[in-house]
Amino acid sequence: VQLVESGGGLVQPGGSLRLSCTASGFTFNNYAMNWVRQAPGQGLEWISTISRDGLRPYYPESLKGRFTISRDNAKNMVYLQMNNLSLEDTAVYYCTNGPAETRPRSQGTQVTVRS
Repeated sequence: VQLVESGGGLVQPGGSLRLSCTASGFTFNNYAMNWVRQAPGQGLEWISTISRDGLRPYYPESLKGRFTISRDNAKNMVYLQMNNLSLEDTAVYYCTNGPAETRPRSQGTQVTVRS
Protein backbone atom coordinates (compact mmCIF):
# COMPACT_ATOMS: atom_id res chain seq x y z
CA VAL A 1 0.00 0.00 0.00
CA GLN A 2 1.33 3.39 -0.94
CA LEU A 3 -0.44 6.67 -0.32
CA VAL A 4 1.14 9.97 -1.27
CA GLU A 5 -0.45 13.24 -0.23
CA SER A 6 0.14 16.56 -1.93
CA GLY A 7 -1.33 20.03 -2.21
CA GLY A 8 -0.53 21.42 1.19
CA GLY A 9 1.08 24.77 1.76
CA LEU A 10 0.82 28.15 3.42
CA VAL A 11 -2.51 29.92 3.17
CA GLN A 12 -4.09 32.93 4.82
CA PRO A 13 -7.17 32.62 7.02
CA GLY A 14 -10.26 32.41 4.85
CA GLY A 15 -8.32 30.84 2.01
CA SER A 16 -8.73 27.49 0.30
CA LEU A 17 -6.61 24.50 -0.55
CA ARG A 18 -7.22 21.29 -2.41
CA LEU A 19 -5.33 18.26 -1.17
CA SER A 20 -4.72 15.20 -3.30
CA CYS A 21 -3.82 11.65 -2.44
CA THR A 22 -2.40 9.21 -4.97
CA ALA A 23 -2.98 5.58 -4.10
CA SER A 24 -1.21 2.47 -5.34
CA GLY A 25 -0.48 -1.08 -4.30
CA PHE A 26 -4.07 -2.11 -3.58
CA THR A 27 -7.40 -2.32 -5.33
CA PHE A 28 -8.46 1.25 -4.80
CA ASN A 29 -12.17 0.95 -5.41
CA ASN A 30 -12.44 -1.84 -2.83
CA TYR A 31 -11.72 0.57 0.00
CA ALA A 32 -13.33 3.51 1.63
CA MET A 33 -10.85 6.37 1.87
CA ASN A 34 -10.28 8.82 4.68
CA TRP A 35 -8.55 12.04 5.50
CA VAL A 36 -7.17 12.57 8.98
CA ARG A 37 -4.98 15.31 10.39
CA GLN A 38 -2.63 15.93 13.24
CA ALA A 39 -2.10 19.41 14.58
CA PRO A 40 1.09 20.28 16.48
CA GLY A 41 1.04 18.64 19.87
CA GLN A 42 -2.33 17.03 19.24
CA GLY A 43 -3.59 13.57 18.43
CA LEU A 44 -5.01 12.36 15.17
CA GLU A 45 -8.32 13.87 14.16
CA TRP A 46 -10.66 12.25 11.66
CA ILE A 47 -11.62 14.69 8.91
CA SER A 48 -13.64 12.81 6.37
CA THR A 49 -14.48 9.44 4.83
CA ILE A 50 -15.78 8.63 1.38
CA SER A 51 -17.38 5.35 0.40
CA ARG A 52 -15.90 3.01 -2.16
CA ASP A 53 -18.20 4.25 -4.89
CA GLY A 54 -17.68 7.89 -4.00
CA LEU A 55 -21.36 8.49 -3.42
CA ARG A 56 -21.35 8.76 0.36
CA PRO A 57 -19.13 11.31 2.06
CA TYR A 58 -18.96 11.62 5.83
CA TYR A 59 -17.69 14.46 8.00
CA PRO A 60 -17.63 15.40 11.65
CA GLU A 61 -20.25 18.02 12.44
CA SER A 62 -17.54 20.57 13.13
CA LEU A 63 -16.28 20.49 9.53
CA LYS A 64 -19.47 20.11 7.55
CA GLY A 65 -19.83 22.81 4.96
CA ARG A 66 -16.16 23.73 4.80
CA PHE A 67 -14.48 20.51 3.68
CA THR A 68 -15.45 18.33 0.73
CA ILE A 69 -14.04 14.90 0.03
CA SER A 70 -14.16 13.29 -3.39
CA ARG A 71 -12.48 10.48 -5.27
CA ASP A 72 -11.70 9.38 -8.81
CA ASN A 73 -11.58 5.62 -8.98
CA ALA A 74 -10.28 5.70 -12.54
CA LYS A 75 -7.21 7.61 -11.37
CA ASN A 76 -6.81 6.06 -7.90
CA MET A 77 -7.05 9.52 -6.39
CA VAL A 78 -8.85 11.02 -3.43
CA TYR A 79 -9.20 14.73 -2.83
CA LEU A 80 -10.02 17.11 -0.02
CA GLN A 81 -11.28 20.57 -0.87
CA MET A 82 -10.87 22.86 2.12
CA ASN A 83 -12.52 26.27 2.20
CA ASN A 84 -12.60 29.14 4.66
CA LEU A 85 -9.51 27.85 6.42
CA SER A 86 -8.74 29.01 9.92
CA LEU A 87 -5.66 28.96 12.14
CA GLU A 88 -7.04 25.83 13.80
CA ASP A 89 -6.79 23.93 10.51
CA THR A 90 -3.00 24.03 10.66
CA ALA A 91 -1.89 20.40 10.71
CA VAL A 92 -0.32 17.59 8.75
CA TYR A 93 -3.00 15.98 6.63
CA TYR A 94 -2.96 12.28 5.77
CA CYS A 95 -5.07 9.99 3.67
CA THR A 96 -5.75 6.43 4.75
CA ASN A 97 -7.63 3.48 3.32
CA GLY A 98 -10.09 1.25 5.08
CA PRO A 99 -11.78 2.00 8.39
CA ALA A 100 -11.76 5.60 9.59
CA GLU A 101 -9.63 4.68 12.60
CA THR A 102 -6.79 3.39 10.41
CA ARG A 103 -3.57 5.10 11.43
CA PRO A 104 -1.62 6.78 8.66
CA ARG A 105 1.62 5.33 7.40
CA SER A 106 2.42 7.97 4.81
CA GLN A 107 4.29 11.28 5.01
CA GLY A 108 1.28 13.53 4.87
CA THR A 109 1.14 17.06 3.57
CA GLN A 110 1.57 20.13 5.75
CA VAL A 111 -1.13 22.76 5.79
CA THR A 112 -0.25 26.01 7.53
CA VAL A 113 -2.82 28.74 7.98
CA ARG A 114 -1.20 32.01 8.91
CA SER A 115 -1.98 35.65 8.37
